[in-house]
Amino acid sequence: MTWTVEFTGRAKKQADKLPGRVREVLFQLVLEIGVTGPTRGDWPNYSKLSDDRHHCHLKKGKPCYVAIWRENKGKIRFIEVIYAGTHEKAPY
Repeated sequence: MTWTVEFTGRAKKQADKLPGRVREVLFQLVLEIGVTGPTRGDWPNYSKLSDDRHHCHLKKGKPCYVAIWRENKGKIRFIEVIYAGTHEKAPY
């Protein structure tokens, strides 16, 4: 069974501004989340922030890019990407 993955309006605008290679990594991550779920233990630099929030560094270095997503407990199999951008502005 697949998961529905959507971007918030803000995260979509942020994703559109990412460098090309980082954007490709983000969309690969989103595809994998859609197929296998929100927990990405097979990705380097992934960690769970809380019961329903997760994050993964898309590119280490300077600048460092990160994606943050959350599971929506009110809907079955629904993931919402809430941030895609530099590590410095990430809403941890």
